[in-house]
Amino acid sequence: MCDLRHLKAKFNEICDAEPRIFRAPGRVNLIGEHTDYNEGFVLPFAIDRETLVAGAVRTDTKINFYALDVDEMFSLDLRGEAVKLRGNWRDYAEGIVRCLQKRFVLKRGADFVFSTSIPIGGGLSSSAALEVSIGFALLALNDLEINRKELAFAAQEAEHKFVGIRSGIMDQFASAFAQERHALLLDCRSLEIEQIPLILGDSVIAVCDSQVKHELASSEYNQRRRECEKGVEILQRQLPHIKSLRDADAKDLEFLPENIIKKRCRHVVSENARTLAAAENLRQNNLEKVGRLMFASHESLRDDYEVSCAELDFLVETARKIEGVFGARMTGGGFGGCTVSLLKSTSFEKFAGEIKRNYLERFGVEAEVYLFQPSDGASEIDWSASGSLA
Repeated sequence: MCDLRHLKAKFNEICDAEPRIFRAPGRVNLIGEHTDYNEGFVLPFAIDRETLVAGAVRTDTKINFYALDVDEMFSLDLRGEAVKLRGNWRDYAEGIVRCLQKRFVLKRGADFVFSTSIPIGGGLSSSAALEVSIGFALLALNDLEINRKELAFAAQEAEHKFVGIRSGIMDQFASAFAQERHALLLDCRSLEIEQIPLILGDSVIAVCDSQVKHELASSEYNQRRRECEKGVEILQRQLPHIKSLRDADAKDLEFLPENIIKKRCRHVVSENARTLAAAENLRQNNLEKVGRLMFASHESLRDDYEVSCAELDFLVETARKIEGVFGARMTGGGFGGCTVSLLKSTSFEKFAGEIKRNYLERFGVEAEVYLFQPSDGASEIDWSASGSLA
């Protein structure tokens, strides 16, 4: 967990100023994977793991970053030329600053020290949390109104132009707009948000980290997006009303030849339907049906979208065999990272034990198992209220 006092002490060691503290959470997507960049539906919630930023405004236009977790520093000037595609955390930091510059008048620089409790490379949107937390802090320190939608758009643009990943808007919107004890049903075309209560009762949401880092995700992610765009291009020849896969249904896919493009499109179309069905079942507090939809989602991601891997498949199939588990699926971009499972709280101890034991036996690696609570989106916090933030 991020220790606020340690963060503040490090800031005081580096900078001669009293900082303000800002935060932005990671996220878990319950269902709706690889639909956001196809103008579809997603159903994430923010987790109680986050990036914390201690920041103070400067009188000049220089911005200094200190990444506490890796003991690295980086500086830029608002009046300087942008640098892209370094291949490390500096791309996210510079990207959000430069993309905010296009939207807001940033007159003053800042000193920042940041730390995160989000597992890196686990598909829990540590990158979006970094972008949103820095962006939120920079706007606040420049005495600008926090426009969460523009902040999310700037963070998405940073991914596209400075990191090289053509991501959708889900991660950034979840980090900016989430509400405690709710899942966020986001229409990625209209950007309409519905906050759906996550009434878990005697159930819990568990996340299993495969410890496999998704090195393939960047290139394969962009490839999947191109394949979906190709599918839309083919469909439009017969069905001109289709502007994205959001507009297609299962019958429309009959116009596609039986090939890899059709498989990709079939996942997106069916996943949109599953996401809307899951939201409706959450409204009715029918967790068993939500769980069945999660299993179906994983099968589609494995077979049609082909973004799973042996480790994620094993975690899902192991969960399927444990009494009290409603559903499980991979979550995030794929090729590693995490699975999310919905289960009875009385089954969690057995669940965690069997997952760890079986995964260790199969892959020689111990999977991490987390319990996450649905949490609020980005905010400024009063560090003096508590020495640490769980």
